[in-house]
Amino acid sequence: MCGMPQQPPVRSTPARPPRPDASMSLLTNVMDHSLDDGYAEAAARKKAAGEGGLPKTLRAKLGFAAGLVLAGLVVTVGAAQARVAAPTVAKERQELIDRIDRQTETADKLEGSVDKLREDVGARQREALEQSGGSERFELMGILSGAAAVHGPGVKLVVNDAKEAGTGAGGDPRDASGFSDTGRVRDRDMQRVVNGLWESGAEAISINGQRLTALSAIRAAGDAILVDNRPLVPPYTVLAVGDGERLSTRFQDSADGLYLHALQENYGIRTGISVEDDLQLPAAPSVIVRTAQPKTDKHSTEKN
Repeated sequence: MCGMPQQPPVRSTPARPPRPDASMSLLTNVMDHSLDDGYAEAAARKKAAGEGGLPKTLRAKLGFAAGLVLAGLVVTVGAAQARVAAPTVAKERQELIDRIDRQTETADKLEGSVDKLREDVGARQREALEQSGGSERFELMGILSGAAAVHGPGVKLVVNDAKEAGTGAGGDPRDASGFSDTGRVRDRDMQRVVNGLWESGAEAISINGQRLTALSAIRAAGDAILVDNRPLVPPYTVLAVGDGERLSTRFQDSADGLYLHALQENYGIRTGISVEDDLQLPAAPSVIVRTAQPKTDKHSTEKN
């Protein structure tokens, strides 16, 4: 039986199972393709761009050099301007110094003239008192008013700042009362000292050679103490004419003497008091002594 040639049987290819990473195509692409190609392309572009210009390092060096040149130019111009302006500034400064010196010299001359005039006025006043008869009444008036120089026994009281003046202490009574430095002698301290001496029987008082009168004022200007507008420098030497032993005892036992002792104990202010046999106190300058005159019938008639 003739038959047709038989075809070989067709074998079916079994289906491949799907890859587990089929859903991660992006990661697969990155893993399958190297990045060297990208680096190579970038290097080629940089090379092509650098062929027509300067290398990067050279451009950076040129930029840095240009910055240094600019900075040097600015400094040079500033120094030149300073040199040009220096003579003018120095000249103005010297002119100001000369002006201050001239004004200071003028003020010193005027102060000297004032002192001479005060001495002249005081001498004329004392002369007028002597010419009035030299009675004990006018002599006592001159002593008490400060118009006449006096001498006699009394006490010498020296008050000085503490050795540690300038340290200060916050929160203490002196600081709370407005004292910026608890070791400094203040005008109110000297006021209490003087008032205590007057109350204890002093007949005449001077501070650093400055005679006090009933019109004298002890004030402060910054850290300086002024007596009748004249600055005093520590230590402050107070001379009081009177019965020396009695005056010393009464003052030290008074409230003002105890106040001074408290300043010494608590704040280191240095004090010392001694009884003296003979103290010399000058007359106060420019003291005007006036006496009251009784009314006469003539004056009363003219007034009416």
